[in-house]
Amino acid sequence: MISIVIPSFNAGTTLVPTLNALIPGAVDGLVREAILADGGSTDGTLDIAEAAGMEIVRAERGRGTQLRAGAARAKGDWLLFIHADTELDQTWLDHAAHFMARVDRGERAPAAATFRFALDDDGVMPWFLERLVALRFMVFRLPYGDQGLLIPRRLYNELGGFDPVPLMEDVAFVRKLKRNQLVMLRAEAVTSAERYRSEGYLLRGLRNLFCMLLYTFRVPPRVLARLYGQAPGGA
Repeated sequence: MISIVIPSFNAGTTLVPTLNALIPGAVDGLVREAILADGGSTDGTLDIAEAAGMEIVRAERGRGTQLRAGAARAKGDWLLFIHADTELDQTWLDHAAHFMARVDRGERAPAAATFRFALDDDGVMPWFLERLVALRFMVFRLPYGDQGLLIPRRLYNELGGFDPVPLMEDVAFVRKLKRNQLVMLRAEAVTSAERYRSEGYLLRGLRNLFCMLLYTFRVPPRVLARLYGQAPGGA
């Protein structure tokens, strides 16, 4: 069964839709637990989590640190990491269950899965960005954290888990996987486009690309977190 781990920091405006999309998994019995790895929220995030029956893990702010703490508390044989502003579409459960069954039955080697990236916005720029992300995965096998990550616990442990860093923990982790150890499921992970709408798609896209280039040149993640323009640990 799956343990879901969601990192959060003041995610009260986005957490409810994220959790609602996971309810069918709990009803079906595939989802064992949902863990909120919180980095010190001061809004209603913790109240929402408590009302939903989530287990709350408090950790030092920083998405990698929070994800690592949440995974350490999880009890499931599978881990699903998802951001607090991302909503899986209605087909995610079927696709995830089929993938997990194949791995558990030994029909394929242990591997991780991610979801198709989508934004909750219409227009040319969201469409273009979604295609760029799909191309990035096809060429580099490089999904970001807002696409979610479903992975067997034993494989997660073998790879050493997430690095305790505020940003780029997703890139650092998937780089540990071999190309044939990562697949994309057909279900969508629909992420909030609020940052793109508020800053502009071009500016936000260039900032993301700039941060990735700096990370490639080994600029420390704590510096990148400031450049990225978010409180580390936020959705």
